[in-house]
Formats: sequence, C-alpha cells, structure tokens
Amino acid sequence: MSSTLPDDIANCVLAAFEALPPKFKPRERAQGKREWVPLSGIVLSSELEPLTCVALATGMKCLPRDKMQMANGTTLHDWHAEVLTIRAFNRFLIDECLNVADGNSSPWIMRSPDAELQPFTIKDDIRIHMYCSECPCGDASMELIMNEQEDATPWTYLSPVVPEETNVIPLHGRGYFSELGIVRTKPSRPDAPVTLSKSCTDKLALKQCTSLLNSIASLLIAPRQAYLNSLVIPESQYVPTAIERAFGLNGRMKSITPQITCEWTEAYGYKPFNVITTSREFQFSKRAACPGNDRIASNLSAVWTPYFEEVLIGGVQQGRKQFDSIGGSRTCRKSLWKAVVNVLDKAEEVPHFEAKAEMNYANAKANSALDCRRKVKEDVRRYVLKGWARNAGDDSFGL
Repeated sequence: MSSTLPDDIANCVLAAFEALPPKFKPRERAQGKREWVPLSGIVLSSELEPLTCVALATGMKCLPRDKMQMANGTTLHDWHAEVLTIRAFNRFLIDECLNVADGNSSPWIMRSPDAELQPFTIKDDIRIHMYCSECPCGDASMELIMNEQEDATPWTYLSPVVPEETNVIPLHGRGYFSELGIVRTKPSRPDAPVTLSKSCTDKLALKQCTSLLNSIASLLIAPRQAYLNSLVIPESQYVPTAIERAFGLNGRMKSITPQITCEWTEAYGYKPFNVITTSREFQFSKRAACPGNDRIASNLSAVWTPYFEEVLIGGVQQGRKQFDSIGGSRTCRKSLWKAVVNVLDKAEEVPHFEAKAEMNYANAKANSALDCRRKVKEDVRRYVLKGWARNAGDDSFGL
C-alpha cells in the first residue's frame, strides 16, 4: 500500500464534503464560538477507477431507548458519522443495483455470476476504504478520552438494562475507564436519557465479520466483496494498543477462531481492516474548530452520496418533526427496505418477497436468506461482543 494512500483517501472525503453547500456544515456561533462535528466517508478504489468518494456523513447523536417504538422505520436510531456513513454506503449500493437492473453499467456493481441467493455483487477488484475524522467512539478511543479529562476520575454511570442472553451489563460510553475491551453504548452525559446504540468501535468490530452490508441490503448484494479494507484516522487519534485491542487479531477479536468461522458459509469470515493514519485534519474536527469552551457540538448531520444529499436533525430530514412519517432520510430503515424491494421487482428477482405486501420489517429480516448472516452475528456477540443488548422496538412497520 502506498504511503500516500491514507492522505489520498482523506483528501477524497474532505474534498467531497467541502463541495457541499454551507447549510450542510457546522455554524459559527456568537462570540466567536464554533461548532464541531465528526465526519466519515467511504472511498472506493479499483485497478481501473481512481479513488472515488461514494458516501459521507457527519453527526454525533442517537435515539434514546425510550423513544425507539416511536421511530416507525423513519427516524434513525443512530446518526454518529461512522454509522450514518455505512447506511449511506448501503443506500449507494442499492441505487447502483437499480441502475444495473435498468440496463446500465456500473464501475462498482454487477450481476452475480454465481448461483447465490443475492442477484448482485460488488466487483472483485474493488477495495473499500473508510475515513473518520475522529477515532470511533467506544473501546478504541478510551485512552484518548482519559487524556482529555481535567478530572481523570471515571464516570461511574451504568445502564440499568441487562441483556437476558448474556447477563452482562453494557457500560455507558465513558463509564469505568479501567474496563477495556468491552461493549459500550454511545457516550453521553451521565444524566442523559439511556441509549442502547452500541459504540462505533463495537459496530465496526462486528462489520469485520458481517461485511458493511446491513441485513436488508444483504438480500440484494452478496457480502463477499463488501468488507472494509482500510480505516483511515488522523495521526492525533491513533493509539496503537487501543486499536489492536478493539479490532485486531491480538485483541478481543482473537476469540473468533477458525473453529468458529469454519461453520460460516464462505461468503463470510473474520476479515480485519488495516488501520492507517493521515496527516490531514478535518476543518470542523474537535481539535480544529475551537479550543476549550469555545467549541460547541453541532446538532446537524449531513448525508451525501452521488445520488442524493440531505441535512438531518434528530434523525430525520431538517424541517420535519422527529417522528414525522414523511420526514425519513433515504438511509432510514423504511427507505432502504423499499429501495431493495424496488430493485428486486425490476430485476425480476422476487422469491424472497412473495408475501411482501403482508410483511412487516421483522418478517423481512427473518427471511431464511439471512440465516447465515444471523449465525455470524450471534457468534461474534457470543464470543467477543458480550453484553450486546438489542436495541429493539422498531420493526413492526410495513411498506
């Protein structure tokens, strides 16, 4: 890998963000205070195509657990930049599949040549890279959080929710600094509403086994080529021991042994990404925006792919009420599901959706075509991500 590639990947995402209109960007407040926000992006490369940014997002919020049942498939559960970028990438791939189903060509997607359950696949020579302007929240960033504290005393708040299947209490994002290598929920103030959204570190660790595809997109696209090859973070955010502990072969992922993966279909495996650093800093990062008390967290989320761009507040499109049924992002559960069904109909690949008119989202995710994916998730949660409490309550909606 070229030593300049990390900077090239970062530059690709930063340039795509810079090209967005001002309304997508953090604002300057009164008295010289400025907003900051994390940025993440997905960049594709191949032998024939230059580095191309195909999805990006900013954000740092998520939905409290007590509001999950109000989401109805339209309000996002988690819009931290990394998670929202992966959702945007899934939407980009689905839109590319629709393009191919309409008879057009794509540099990234093609019809699957194998007799697989999914009718589409990412081309063999494609490599997937992810840039993050901040180290992902959770276990990979614990040392960074410790170093930021004026008072190094760890927050001691614990989520009261104990998952029945593990009997392990997931730690709040910044609680108990001494506990490392564990599942954490999203960080927030100790007095903030409880969330069961897992940290970006934990979600990325799981993606090393399930691929970047979510469950609904996995009905459409084969997962084999959908794994992340490299994760690029700023030099200032890189703590080697933390990265290895969170993601590496010698960290907590060592529990995923060949004896476990041999029971998975060949489409899945533990495929660790390479974490590399860049000298580039995002102009709206926590470090670049403003020092100390002059820095304010932005409540805006920007989402972009070559097919659409959105500004979100509260997990829905700006200007809509949070649980408005028509305010959903194109990356929300209902929109992604509808887009996949649309592609399968156009591609005349509909065996998995024969009863789709009567389906709700839970039925769609329970499809037998996803049995292998469920097995992978269950194994990773059982052996590595213990204490992973399901963020349930938003799967009874239909199309």
